[in-house]
This record gives sequence, C-alpha cells and structure tokens, in this order.
Amino acid sequence: MTVSAASIDAHIADLADFVSASPSSYHAAAEVAARLQAAGFAPLGEADAWPAAPGRYVVVRDGAVIAWVVPDGAGATTPFRIVGAHTDSPGFALKPAPTTASLGWLQAGVEVYGGPLLSSWLDRELELAGRVATRDGAVHLVRTGPFLRIPQLAIHLDRTANDALVLDKQRHTQPVFGVVGDALGVADIVDVLAEAAGVATRDIVGYDLLACDTQPPRRFGHRGELFASPRLDNLVSVHAGLTALLSADSAAIPMLAAFDHEELGSESRSGALGSFLDDVLMRIGAGLGASAEDRLRAFAESWVVSADAGHAVHPNYPEKHDPVNRPVVGAGPLLKINANQRYATDALGAALWADAAERAGIPYQEFVSNNAVPCGTTIGPLTAARLGIRTVDVGIPLLSMHSARELCHVADPAYLAAALTAFFA
Repeated sequence: MTVSAASIDAHIADLADFVSASPSSYHAAAEVAARLQAAGFAPLGEADAWPAAPGRYVVVRDGAVIAWVVPDGAGATTPFRIVGAHTDSPGFALKPAPTTASLGWLQAGVEVYGGPLLSSWLDRELELAGRVATRDGAVHLVRTGPFLRIPQLAIHLDRTANDALVLDKQRHTQPVFGVVGDALGVADIVDVLAEAAGVATRDIVGYDLLACDTQPPRRFGHRGELFASPRLDNLVSVHAGLTALLSADSAAIPMLAAFDHEELGSESRSGALGSFLDDVLMRIGAGLGASAEDRLRAFAESWVVSADAGHAVHPNYPEKHDPVNRPVVGAGPLLKINANQRYATDALGAALWADAAERAGIPYQEFVSNNAVPCGTTIGPLTAARLGIRTVDVGIPLLSMHSARELCHVADPAYLAAALTAFFA
C-alpha cells in the first residue's frame, strides 16, 4: 500500500467536505452514518433487535456513532480491531434563555465548552449548530449559518492588548447577533432556531447547540501543502477511521467508535466513559453466541487504536516541546507516548503501529511531552481501563490545537487513513 500525491489531494478534499458537513458532534455522527449507509451499512436502533448474521452495521447514540463489519466465518471468539476517536471540539455552548440585550446590542448567552483557545474565537463570524428537541419528542439537526460574532475591544481602548490579553470567560465572550429595535433583526434566538428546524418557536423545549466558525477549510502555503480548518481535533481522525472502515478487509471485526464529550472528560452516555462501546460489543458477541468466557477471550486478542490529534513542534515556541522528539507536519502521524499513562501506548502497541505503518508504506513519528509541560490525554487510557483491550495512541501533528482554526499538512490525514486501513487488515 502506498499513498500517492493524487490520493492525498482526494483525501484532503473529502476531509474538507466532511468537516464542512459536521459543525457539531450531532452533525458529525449523522454524516458518518449517512456515508456508511450510502455504502451499504445497515442502520440499527438501540431499541430494536439486532441481526446475528454477518454484515455491515452502524448505530448512532446522540453525538456518537459506532460502525462495524462482521465478516463471514466470524465466531464467538473473533477479536475486534477498533479505531476510537471523538466527534466534539472545544467552543461555546448556547445557554438557556439565550437572548439578552445590552447597550443597544442583542447578545447570545454562551457557556465555554471544553478548553478553547479563547483569543482565536474573537472577530469571527460564527454559526450555531447542533440539535433541537420539540414537544412531540422529535430531534432536529440545525445550523444557522453566519449569525454571531465575539467582538474584541479596540486597541485604542486597551493599549495593553498586545502585551497581555486577558479574557474573562463570562464578561468578554458573549457574542453579538443584532441591535435592539432593528426592523430587519430577529428579536429572539429561539425564533432563529425554530426557523432553521422548520418548527414553531413554542414547540422547542430543549437544545444542544454550539457556536462554530463558518470560514470553510482551505489549502494554503507555498505549494498548497498546508491545510487550515476548524475542528481538525478530532474530525480528522473520525474521517480517517471512516475512510479505513469503508475499505476494511479483515478476518477480525473492524470497528469505528467515535465518541462525544471527549473535550469534557468523556463522562457521559455518549462519551468513552459511558456504556456505548461496551453495549455494542456485548450485543455483537451475543449475536455470535459468545459466552462470558468467549467475550474475554475475544478481548484478549483485540486492539484499539485511539486516534486523536497531537502537537507538532512550534517554530516560535520550541522550548515548549521535548528537546529530542520534535515531530513536524508532513512527516506522518504521531505515535503518542507518556510514562504516566496519559496515552495508552506501550511497547507492544508501538510494535503494532510500526507494523501497520510499514504495511501502509507511510512514515510516522514519536511524540512525548516536555517534562515541564503538562500532557493532555485521550480516550485511549479510558478505553483500555474499561475493557482491558490493548490500546495504542496515535494522531496527526497539528499547530494551533483548540484554536477556532487549526493547521496541519495535507499529507498527514491521508497517511493516518492508510495506516488505519492496514491496522484493520
């Protein structure tokens, strides 16, 4: 397997389309399911009886999605090959009673979601995206288009802004969306949501909505080798796992598990600490006639690749990185290592990833944090601890992680997809 220049171009173009179609975790899960169903995967509902026959299946739980292939000949102890990722990204969530007015401006009440790089969200045209629930129990995916902006204070009124910008998460991050009394404006945000959902305002009883950047992904740079996009952390891994699953050919059971709420710690019914993956694995095993012992035997031979974005060395802040291990963009995905188990990679995981990369014909790099800089974490250690399945942490290198707009090299997403395809095989 090799990754050609043409395949890199095709992959990055499709990634741009995927990100654009996925402004929220709910949209991302729906987009994954839609693409898989178009390829012949059968959608399953958690309240329905699931088929025991070999086949290709997908199930959505809120903003999470799990899809898998049961090959012909699979049995009670057939192992799993799981790519884990997450669908959510840092940003701002819409509060209840969201419309406020201050000094002639209409503003939206928002709450910080996860750990966004706050300054990067200033002076951008944002939209609201997510889901709306109505009285009849229906759920509607909505997106408003450009609607909000968090305006920065002019430098004339804060001469220290270029020296030490400090943003209060409550006072300084409330976006504007109109002016009071404007005949062309909309008086209430819920009216906008109702229009986007095609329902009456009075019928909306709940929503899960985040603000997101509306600037589309694009290539740039000297030869178009760089790629800027919102939500690369971690839609780039969801998309790579989806690409790999669509071409998976394995005697094991290949699976993509994309969870919500990783940016909050994963502790939810659709997060990696929830029961979703365990529930799906149990039901697959039951369909294959697996006993409790069979299930543990299958897990003992199974693997999880936790795919989440990592850090490239920053040319303006080299002191923030390990002095020896300095991964760069365009040189392949990262094998993420941490002695304190913030990543789940061990020696056997390193061997597994080296084999997958070699068979895919792609380069990879090792990443370890500077001892003086706290290390982030992923779903990898959580999944390994919950299920006892060996896990390895990987991901493409980025600059500007948790910015409203992140940066990678155009080749690395295709390299990751190729390695995950080899992992499934």
